Amino acid sequence: MANIGSLDEFLFSISKSFCSPFGVFVQIQGYVICSLLALGWLCAAYVRNREINCMKERIKRGNNFAFLCQDINELEHSKQSNLPRVTVIMPLKGFGEHNLHNWRSQITSLYGGPLEFLFVVESTEDLAYHAVNKLLEDYQDHVEAKIIVAGLSSTCSQKIHNQLVGVEKVHKESKYVLFLDDDVRLHPGSIGSLAAEMEKNPEIFIQTGYPLDLPSGSLGSYCIYEYHMPCSMGFATGGRTFFLWGGCMMMHADDFRNDNCGVVSGLRDGGYSDDMTLAAIAGAHKKLISSPPIAVFPHPLATDLTFPRYWNYLRKQTFVLESYTFKINKIMNRALFIVHFYLSWGFVAPFFMSTFNVVAGLRYYYEGYILEDTTFISVGFSLAFGLAVFTIIELLSMWNLTRIEVILCNMLSPEASPLTLATYNWFLVFVAMLVDNFLYPISAIRSHFTQSINWSGIRYHLKDGKIAKIERPKEKGPKFTDLGGKLVLYGKKGAPKLSVLMSFSRNIAQWRHPKKFDM
Repeated sequence: MANIGSLDEFLFSISKSFCSPFGVFVQIQGYVICSLLALGWLCAAYVRNREINCMKERIKRGNNFAFLCQDINELEHSKQSNLPRVTVIMPLKGFGEHNLHNWRSQITSLYGGPLEFLFVVESTEDLAYHAVNKLLEDYQDHVEAKIIVAGLSSTCSQKIHNQLVGVEKVHKESKYVLFLDDDVRLHPGSIGSLAAEMEKNPEIFIQTGYPLDLPSGSLGSYCIYEYHMPCSMGFATGGRTFFLWGGCMMMHADDFRNDNCGVVSGLRDGGYSDDMTLAAIAGAHKKLISSPPIAVFPHPLATDLTFPRYWNYLRKQTFVLESYTFKINKIMNRALFIVHFYLSWGFVAPFFMSTFNVVAGLRYYYEGYILEDTTFISVGFSLAFGLAVFTIIELLSMWNLTRIEVILCNMLSPEASPLTLATYNWFLVFVAMLVDNFLYPISAIRSHFTQSINWSGIRYHLKDGKIAKIERPKEKGPKFTDLGGKLVLYGKKGAPKLSVLMSFSRNIAQWRHPKKFDM
């Protein structure tokens, strides 16, 4: 029998400690976390699948426009003419890889009521300004839309500033305001469905939705997909929720005109995150936030989404927990910080331990070492096997929810190229689960101690949960958002502007939907 080397002796001692009562507890805790995630995704899948079955039933009954409305009689002219006016506000920053397609999906909505679109940019130097100008030139006979230059923010984040400037320009007859991010790809009936829910239940304060990430293949894109998936549980309730996603928020226009519940002042006076601020206001005034089951939107991630850009995105997400509107929000954010910290590393630790256990066990069996105590070898293998089983169950549950959301998105956008699960790499999903959960606490700690963040080239400093200082470097910030990607607009430095416009024109022609304008 072989003698034990110093390195193997160290390996066996570590493995043995991981099989102690405390080590077993930590690894069983990993089983529990995997089980809770699997259960949450199972419930979310049930809600989404129920909507799919309802749509199929409507189609069987003769409603071939089930992707637009629940009752085909709602498409009658008498009812369409009475639909409320909606204003869509889109705060923009830069020009990304999928922006043109996303904007097109927004302005070609099949909503039958009065509808206007306000694209809000920081300045005319923003690449989004020229891209939107060209887009609206081609669609000027089909949509009511305009670009608004908001200028620089001084008391809140630039995104919130753009939103509030857009609210000031809302049509006086608009009943609802819909805030959309530039990475949201709407379905033809999304605006109509959201407005219909608001009409059915006037008690709804904010109506929201959530994205279905479409990873591009890089590890960074899978990390973002994995980061969003646990949050998706809170948006798949089929109604009341406590969560809010800033990428899609429909609200009553009068709430902004009259500053009801302090929505305007709360955002304007030091607001960093639009959704966290509004969610805090809703909670403080016991207002209803709703997320209908059809509010899930395809979210293609950039093909050049590198790991550093993922890290920057994660930093922004953890920094949100440092901002707050009321003292109770500060307490809740701290509690969320601690819970997320605990669960993230509580999820990663069992895999770290199991790796040591498996390696130690393989060394024991293949090298023929003589050990006084071999109990920890069998215990280690058992714990590792159990973790593998629960991890597979968790991944299957995640796959099932993603599969159902893909089906739902395809049914809601029958004219678009169908989404598919074939592009998902589930090994990378597993790796992303470990990487994201390991890095989240690190990012959260850094956010807590720095109290500042660089967001699209602008550095924000917090004090008492609100923006207290804004720094804008002389050099220009990034020309694209973290998730949207970038387009190479200039082949060579100093290329004429005409080539840029021609590039925009070619992209629009490529993405143009012929059925919409063949009539």
